[in-house]
Amino acid sequence: MRRVEPLYRKVNTLARGVRHQSGGEARWQRNTKAEKAETDAGLTLGKMAQGVRRGLDYTPLFRFLLSKVGQDWDAVQAEAIARLDRPDPIYWLVARTEEARQPVVWLGESSRYSGLCIDDQNRLQRVDPTLTINDLEPTCACCTHTFNGQRLTRPYRPPE
Repeated sequence: MRRVEPLYRKVNTLARGVRHQSGGEARWQRNTKAEKAETDAGLTLGKMAQGVRRGLDYTPLFRFLLSKVGQDWDAVQAEAIARLDRPDPIYWLVARTEEARQPVVWLGESSRYSGLCIDDQNRLQRVDPTLTINDLEPTCACCTHTFNGQRLTRPYRPPE
């Protein structure tokens, strides 16, 4: 029996420069008058976050979904859910409603992907199939900006 690879991978969280968004900052906020006022007003939960998922990269899922454009959505969705730890990341790219459709979806500060949707024939389609890497510009000069895993070709132009 062939083992099916998952559509996510674990990121090396011990590498230099990997930020975990955790630390002693919570203790500086905890049990202060301002925090208690926010909790009473319903603005915060008043406790540290539980169940935060860190160290997972869903790039294989995004490549999988882009490779399945034009195929039956029910089959694609069933295969993707079977190979994921949770179904939520599928809908980061695939719009559930007409209003949620976007031609470009930002995932991270420099990674962009084609927005996907389900058409009337229940097929997975791109929201804007004409969009290419030549149409998009980087937003800063310091990062490597990508679109569907390919580096953008246009140079960064600072605002005037």
